[in-house]
Amino acid sequence: MSNEKILVTQSSMPPYEEYIEAIKPLWDSHWLTNMGMYHQELEEELKKYLDVPGLSLMVNGHMALEMAIQAFGFPEGAEVITTPFTFISTTHAIVRNRLEPVFCDVKLSDGTIDETKIEDLITEKTAAIVPVHVYGNVCNVEAIQKIADKYNLKVIYDAAHAFGVKYRGKGIGNYGDASIFSFHATKVYNTIEGGAVTFSDHKFYEKLYNLKNFGIRGEELVSDIGANAKMNEFCAIMGLCNLKHIDEAIAERKKRHACYMERLANVEGISFFEKKDEEDSNYGYFPILIDGSGEKTRDGVYEELKRHDIYARKYFYPITADQACFRNKYRNVKLHNARMLARQVLVLPLYEKLDMEKIDQIVKYI
Repeated sequence: MSNEKILVTQSSMPPYEEYIEAIKPLWDSHWLTNMGMYHQELEEELKKYLDVPGLSLMVNGHMALEMAIQAFGFPEGAEVITTPFTFISTTHAIVRNRLEPVFCDVKLSDGTIDETKIEDLITEKTAAIVPVHVYGNVCNVEAIQKIADKYNLKVIYDAAHAFGVKYRGKGIGNYGDASIFSFHATKVYNTIEGGAVTFSDHKFYEKLYNLKNFGIRGEELVSDIGANAKMNEFCAIMGLCNLKHIDEAIAERKKRHACYMERLANVEGISFFEKKDEEDSNYGYFPILIDGSGEKTRDGVYEELKRHDIYARKYFYPITADQACFRNKYRNVKLHNARMLARQVLVLPLYEKLDMEKIDQIVKYI
């Protein structure tokens, strides 16, 4: 095998000439940020592609979640039921809003929050549920909404992994009170750095606008207290270029996903997450579960691949509740399934330009 490193993902980029041509007008206008014409155009194009009524662009996916949570105005110290089997950003966004994360275990079948355990965690302090469509696996949105309606809770979906995913023919951003997406360079669709909040209530757009732009509503008017979470024009143009190629990119990912499935389907000790029948995937990740019952252990396979310059990832180990920053605060919380998955999951390299021969080599080393 060559000395080329195979990373878990590779950023999608449009043809060089296409992007360079697209950014040329910026040298005439010198309008580089502050909701310029490309920012506005991308908001409109993404609303169409994601099939959502409302969308607000953000500087990144994390700030999208922080701003979405903040926009609901939950009282300080309120509890938010969420999953520990996710990227640390999900938990940080809750904590940085001075809210208390209440961790709910996940399902072994797909890694999403176990909706059957949510109701037992609800108290008089509970304000919201923040589930995650982990790896693009769709949560049980119907059951979660039923619980939220019963207890008058808000539902904010972390859909960072779920760009372009549809469930029952609807864009995934239509579920809950709001959803957030990440357009980080490692995602299926990227704007270099970026993110968005989707929603159905148009008034929510105004709240988010104030939060991401210092509350500025005119040359001499600051109507609210806000931060700076705007997307710049270079990122917006990258997003517009990448959006032209996104369907092709997902189709190429699908081929590679199928290739992995065919070659790993009958390998002893390896299993896969379940997919819902009515779920249209974006093939953003290829996670496998290694049960460790035979000679193969997850960490053993991880190290063997790394020895050959193949950089799979242990997404997500440790779970967020067990990270050092929380200093054992949640050590005794019963999260058996989440901790088990954290010891078993290995995410293999998957991106649109990954050579099929490389997949054969990866499988051989496994």
